[in-house]
Amino acid sequence: MKRSPLLLLLLATLGTSSAFAVEYTTVIPEKSKITFTSKQMGVPVDGKFGKFTATLNFDPAKPEAAKAQIEIDLASVDAGSKEANDEVISKGWFNVKEFPKARFVSTSVKSVGGSRYEARGQMSIKGKTRDMTIAFSYRPAGVNAVFEGLLPLQRTQFGIGEGAWGDTSVVADEVPIKFRLTASQAIATPKK
Repeated sequence: MKRSPLLLLLLATLGTSSAFAVEYTTVIPEKSKITFTSKQMGVPVDGKFGKFTATLNFDPAKPEAAKAQIEIDLASVDAGSKEANDEVISKGWFNVKEFPKARFVSTSVKSVGGSRYEARGQMSIKGKTRDMTIAFSYRPAGVNAVFEGLLPLQRTQFGIGEGAWGDTSVVADEVPIKFRLTASQAIATPKK
């Protein structure tokens, strides 16, 4: 039985695919989002950030070598209304005039089983930097990958909501921040 050269090439490629690294490096902004839920007087209020950048290097075969950085433009907040947005960017909350960005930079990543991971790193908001751990999952989506995670931010650790707004019975201290980042693969390179 004669095999076509195309079939032989395909079989050879499949046979050596494990020799190539699959690394996700480019975040696709239009397929990504960062949202949050705050509680005011016990009532959940959903919001989102419209502008952010993210860089990452993630190879599922070597998660311990992964790196990530997310930078959020705090003035792009949508807290549900113009009045709420104006309040949240003010000095007592994010103080975007002095501190326009929030940033997370990973220091380590580890697998915690299955497609779940933890990224440890430093979160900087409003001139304060704290060690944080972000739980996230990874799943392939065609030639892309989707990373979804949750960061349970304690707003008072960063001075978000000062004065009367510091009362956690009015606005809850914990603000879950959720992200969904879609990233494309880097060009495959042979493993060494």
